[in-house]
Amino acid sequence: MSEGKYPINLWVNDDRYDKLKNAGLADMCKEMLAGLKVIQVYANDAEKDQILKLYPMAKFDSATTKSIELLPREVKDKIFDKVIVQKSIDTAVGAFLADH
Repeated sequence: MSEGKYPINLWVNDDRYDKLKNAGLADMCKEMLAGLKVIQVYANDAEKDQILKLYPMAKFDSATTKSIELLPREVKDKIFDKVIVQKSIDTAVGAFLADH
């Protein structure tokens, strides 16, 4: 069985975009909803399960997007900070969970 890859959408305002640019990650942004930008980080199966256990208000959309939704803003802010520090979207979720 292959391991899943589940997106967490982090909305990007101008301040965050500048931070992404400085980290060399601005090209990872996608345009969504009326010009708003988003960056997606991915959780694997174990990380998804750990996030859902740590944050019971979060939901996994198994029907359509296969994404992790409804995480508190402070959690998404901390994951975004890990993206900037690590200069990578690939290791941000794991780094965030290592702190918890």
